[in-house]
Amino acid sequence: MKNTLKISLKANEKIYVNGAVIRVDRKVSLELLNDVQFLLEGHVLQPEQASTPLRQLYFILQVMLIDPDGAGDARDMFRRSLPLLLATFDDPEILASLKHVDRLVAEDHVYEALRTIRSLYPLERRVMAGTEAEQPTARVAAGGTF
Repeated sequence: MKNTLKISLKANEKIYVNGAVIRVDRKVSLELLNDVQFLLEGHVLQPEQASTPLRQLYFILQVMLIDPDGAGDARDMFRRSLPLLLATFDDPEILASLKHVDRLVAEDHVYEALRTIRSLYPLERRVMAGTEAEQPTARVAAGGTF
């Protein structure tokens, strides 16, 4: 047994655990006593929300957690998409984080990879809005979407 993780859910909230969708009918606390792949409902991205390069990558990794049957295809898509993203961004923080995401996925720490990508959303928003366009390392390269 590794780490115990306690999660509190509100009434009608969902959690995705090893591909199963679980909805609770009342406020509840769950204790995960072993390593499981899970995603909280609030962190699930809908397809129409995958509107930026990092959100598209997030969506691909999310599939690995909530659809174990499609995890192999999602992993292949991740392997094809990551080099495109690395070529898309010039920002050193985004590039370093994407390389970290690659390591996390290779070590099967997909939840941590998702958390890392989510933390980059504000930076991606600034980069794509051009607020830091004066700095050559903080802009999206030409052809920045895939």
